Amino acid sequence: MRIVTVGDNCMDVYLGSGKAFPGGNPVNVAVYLKKLGADSSYIGWVGNDQYGDQMIEAVQGKGVDTTFLTKKDGKTAVTHVELIDNDRRFGDYDEGVMAQFTLTDEELEFIHTHQLVHAGIWGHVEWYYPLFKQKGLLTAFDFSDQLEHGLVKTLPAFVDYSFFSYLKDDEYIRGFLKDVKKQGSRVAVATLGENGAIAYDGNQFYQCGVLETDVVDTMGAGDSFISGFIYGTLQGQSIQKCLALGTKAAAKTIGYFGAW
Repeated sequence: MRIVTVGDNCMDVYLGSGKAFPGGNPVNVAVYLKKLGADSSYIGWVGNDQYGDQMIEAVQGKGVDTTFLTKKDGKTAVTHVELIDNDRRFGDYDEGVMAQFTLTDEELEFIHTHQLVHAGIWGHVEWYYPLFKQKGLLTAFDFSDQLEHGLVKTLPAFVDYSFFSYLKDDEYIRGFLKDVKKQGSRVAVATLGENGAIAYDGNQFYQCGVLETDVVDTMGAGDSFISGFIYGTLQGQSIQKCLALGTKAAAKTIGYFGAW
């Protein structure tokens, strides 16, 4: 099982304590997938600063292939985070060198040696998705909570597994996931925070509730859910089982500080 994640990374700096943890959706997904037993790679840029060194060391330390985790002149991306009742709230975001991120021909060739490629809405990777599909790759993409973003109207045609973040299971999100499916996605999934998750495959909706656990920090919960779902998918599991695997992975993540 070979999976590559591409695009944004950042250091999550917690206001108050000043502690910094490596993160960013593609980075987190690569690390979580490695924990689950997949062969994962990450492609992205960091700055030639202390945070860049910290990011590289941390990702390598988790066993993720960082052949194309590249240092560039400038600053590593930083997100300021505040914890309110153990729920993470994002503040200012400095994109740093990732603002100019592109892929080289060599990196594209490397990507094509994997089964599935995953990226997120802040990663500057969406332009490559038609090529990924042309090459026969399975594709996943995290749209986060940006349900009104322009990419929602164009990208699902090239995304097998589209992930979104919402608040509850209601008529709006069900209609929304149906629209995403109509555009071309195999499965459209929405995580719903404390209300679990829901998925739609064109035939029916699938639901999964959360697991009871002590919440320390919700950072990375959605990313770990995506990792569990993707892992189950590549194992040939049912959608219901994939939802359960994602939910189990998320429950572990919210039990400690930082994404991983």
